[in-house]
Amino acid sequence: MSALLWALVAVPLGAGVLLLTVGRKADRMAPGLALAVAAAATGLAIAAAFRHPAAQAPLLDGLPVRLAVDGLSGLLAVTVTAVTLAVLLFSAAEFGASEARARFFGLMLLFAGSMLVTVTAATLPVLLMGWEVMGATSWALIGYWWREPERTSAADTAFLTTRTADLGLYLTAGAALASGRDTTLSLDGLARADDPWLSVITAGIIVSAFGKSAQLPFSFWLSKAMQGPSPVSALLHSATMVVAGAYLLLRTGPLLDASGWGDDVVAWTGAATALCLGLVAVAQTDLKQLLAASTCAQIGFMVLAAGADATSGGTLQLIAHAAAKSLLFLTAGAWLTALGTQRLPGLLGAARHNGTVGVAFTVGALSLAGIPPLSLWAAKDVLLAGALETSPWLYGVALAAALLSAVYSAKALWFVWRPAVPRPDASRIPGGAVGPLALLALACLALTPVAFPPLRDSVGRVLAHAGQPEPHAWEFVLSGALALLAAAVTWAWGTRPLPLPHRAKSSFADWLLFERAAHVLLVAPVMRLARAAAAFDDRGLDRAVDGSAAAAVRFARWTDGVLERAVDGTVTAVASGTRALGRWSRRPQTGQLHQYLAQAVAAFTVLAVVLVLVR
Repeated sequence: MSALLWALVAVPLGAGVLLLTVGRKADRMAPGLALAVAAAATGLAIAAAFRHPAAQAPLLDGLPVRLAVDGLSGLLAVTVTAVTLAVLLFSAAEFGASEARARFFGLMLLFAGSMLVTVTAATLPVLLMGWEVMGATSWALIGYWWREPERTSAADTAFLTTRTADLGLYLTAGAALASGRDTTLSLDGLARADDPWLSVITAGIIVSAFGKSAQLPFSFWLSKAMQGPSPVSALLHSATMVVAGAYLLLRTGPLLDASGWGDDVVAWTGAATALCLGLVAVAQTDLKQLLAASTCAQIGFMVLAAGADATSGGTLQLIAHAAAKSLLFLTAGAWLTALGTQRLPGLLGAARHNGTVGVAFTVGALSLAGIPPLSLWAAKDVLLAGALETSPWLYGVALAAALLSAVYSAKALWFVWRPAVPRPDASRIPGGAVGPLALLALACLALTPVAFPPLRDSVGRVLAHAGQPEPHAWEFVLSGALALLAAAVTWAWGTRPLPLPHRAKSSFADWLLFERAAHVLLVAPVMRLARAAAAFDDRGLDRAVDGSAAAAVRFARWTDGVLERAVDGTVTAVASGTRALGRWSRRPQTGQLHQYLAQAVAAFTVLAVVLVLVR
């Protein structure tokens, strides 16, 4: 059993390291090897989801490496590996021979492997290992075309933002150790800590999850991540890094409930992110930026589910979103390669360029919009039932965010299906890239029955969460009808400007100005402090060091000119006196006996006189 789990994480990690080590020499074989590894990992994940293996190995004294697969991690492992396989299949057809394919496919496998470690981690140290490797490989993938400064700068922004939030996990680990509980380094044991450590642990988990999943106020880093290749966006935004935070919150649901405040903070932050980033998506004129903002919004629903104790709904949303969003990003990448643009006005008629790709994009967009009978429509209503049980106000905000999903999805469809002038310079989309898109489009439809009984009840049993909120029939009808209405109104509205103030439009188009705020509140003060420290170093410390050195040289010269002469004179005088005394002392030494007798008489006489005088 443990061999199965070790193989699940070791196969993609080992293959990724191998490709990165060999480098350009492995460019030709890299796509085939990566596809074989991804297929093998998918098979291992399916087996692990059924068998629920556990594995352990020694690491530190009393702190072993522990991995385990249960219902939630099993479903996530299958989702991660299946989407990775589809994305790599697309990439094998899309990436030309001139690219550094060994580096790309090696990083993708390492990225997916670190996500599998994160998903199967049973303790905080193992979770941190996977979490850190995932962040580092995401930085390398976003900045894959490293010769372009704009892309490397975007990778730095994404990395530094998520790393700042990742400090929450270290805070959690420290608080767990400080609590004195032997079991608190286990993810399942975090909820057993006592206050105040329980609140510190909860805060650390929430901050790190919000940062990784691009929830408010960390959402802006996902906009910068769009500078990476489209397959990277498809994997990063669908089933791996960005959903890792939502998965962590779903996993630590008992901790949020035990804290007494964590579940409310998580639920309302998720709802606010879904609503605000939905408005950001509506304001975008770039397809990948629209999809990035929609990713934040859709993951907001998963975060809401974690706070509302709707684990089944959040898990179904995560799986359905992985299929739809990976499909949409891959399609956007195919159009970018074929048409040379990702701007919505430049994509007029793009869906007509290749009918199969256009239909696949339409299926993904309609699923994202929550249109029946596609999977996200049903999955979203399962988690909205939990929001309704928690608070009618929370349900209302989430339902409004769901309507925005229909608005931005219909907006994208309006552009890509509008008639456009012929494109004689458009390149053909490779046939090998169309197959994965068709499979993902079928998944958007095939996952719908899972949100309804009896399959939904089976999911609840697999997740070991009994008594999950169940939506009524009117909730499905209401959300579907509102989504259709919102999509129809958006289609009829077309490109006419919205009746909103210019400042509001620019704010939403610029991702709520959070990046600017981060620069004003954090980056600029840190840079000013760094410049002040550099100036103090140059003008203060450097001058002080130079002055000290000059003073030391002057003191050395003075010492050489004054003290050295005095010391030399003293030593010379002592030596001269010693030599003189030596000469005087040699004079009485004549060797004549009568002189020695006279000297003795004189000495005794002097001694006798002294004794007499002293008495």
